[in-house]
Amino acid sequence: MISVVYKLLCLSCSATLEVDELLMGLCDSNKGLDVKDVAKSFFTKYPERLEWYKQGCLNVLPIFKPRINRLMRLYNQSEGVHVLQEVNGCEWDDETEEVKGFVQFGYDGKDFLELDLKTFTWIALRPEAVIAKPIWDASKVGVGVVDYYKTAFTLIYPELLKKYAEYGRSFQLRTELPSVSLLQKTPSSPVSCLATGFYPHRASLVWRKDGEELPEEVDHGEILPNHDGTFQMSVDLNLSSVTPEDWTRYDCVFQLYGVKEEIITKLEKDRIRTNEVKSSNMTVLSTAAVVVLALILIGAAGFIVYNKKKAISPPSSPDNSTELSEQLNPET
Repeated sequence: MISVVYKLLCLSCSATLEVDELLMGLCDSNKGLDVKDVAKSFFTKYPERLEWYKQGCLNVLPIFKPRINRLMRLYNQSEGVHVLQEVNGCEWDDETEEVKGFVQFGYDGKDFLELDLKTFTWIALRPEAVIAKPIWDASKVGVGVVDYYKTAFTLIYPELLKKYAEYGRSFQLRTELPSVSLLQKTPSSPVSCLATGFYPHRASLVWRKDGEELPEEVDHGEILPNHDGTFQMSVDLNLSSVTPEDWTRYDCVFQLYGVKEEIITKLEKDRIRTNEVKSSNMTVLSTAAVVVLALILIGAAGFIVYNKKKAISPPSSPDNSTELSEQLNPET
């Protein structure tokens, strides 16, 4: 599926190109086209496609700006920030060769108009869009969009999608196993089992006790994307009611779709990475620093007292002591 998203915020537009939820490129009207690593080799093979996307990126702002201006006038909006979004794409069934397309607009964060690809007329998705529908059906804006997508869904998108699917099949079908870590903020916090760097995103991560999956005392996190196209997920285990002797009965298990091998991580104290260790080290360092500073201050104070006493006391030499005793003795 090719999915392209356009957004207009004030005078800035952005668009994304995605194939099966994989980000291929990002267009910004101010910064230009940013091709992701996964698509660079594809555009090296098909440079004409890269040029086509660059031109499309440059043309986003001139197309969207008059559209949002018309909507602002239609709804008597003379100021403020308004957002016009478009989502379009197609799905191709490689077995039946059937291609299905979709085009939908949103305005200020809400569904607005959808294009019926059988009749090529606009469908209002909320009451406020009813007055905009006949205008878009008759105006150059709406008619121009319809004409473009009549060509796009019969020629451009199916051809692109088949090329993407053919070229990226090996990449899409790859599997990457994650690294799994046990994390804990403090000794009283839940232990989090984190798996990161896996692909595809169809995976499971569970805590087990004596080989049985735990339905309770666990908190499952969402599967999140990493910057390199892989994914991460975590699951937390509450140990408040578990004695240290029972820790060995628990393990964290990661399973990737299509891979028989499981990654099993035993719940062992030595495997847990925690901030508490860093905190204790800092405490030791801080204590040592205080002790050293105190010794320096004590030494400095002693040195000052010694110098003062030395300055007050007369010099002690044999000659001086004899002379002083004679002065104090009245018989001499």
